[in-house]
Amino acid sequence: MIAMLKLNLKKYLTTGQSALQRFNTAFLPHTKKLNEFKISLNDRFQALQDLLKEEETNMENNWKEISETLTSTCQHVISLQKHFYKE
Repeated sequence: MIAMLKLNLKKYLTTGQSALQRFNTAFLPHTKKLNEFKISLNDRFQALQDLLKEEETNMENNWKEISETLTSTCQHVISLQKHFYKE
């Protein structure tokens, strides 16, 4: 079992992909947190859209920028979900 986990971890490290991040979406029903998330996301995408208009980019770079923008906004506003493991 441990060897399989090490192999999976090594696969992620060599391909440059990150592990799946789970965000605490329980905050989103609260209107204050939801509005903060919408405003922050809108601001970041507006800045990204302005940047993409200036430069000639391909679809792969666009997707990478969109993914990074969404992830950073979620980390900033919502925060990561805390794991509670049963023994």
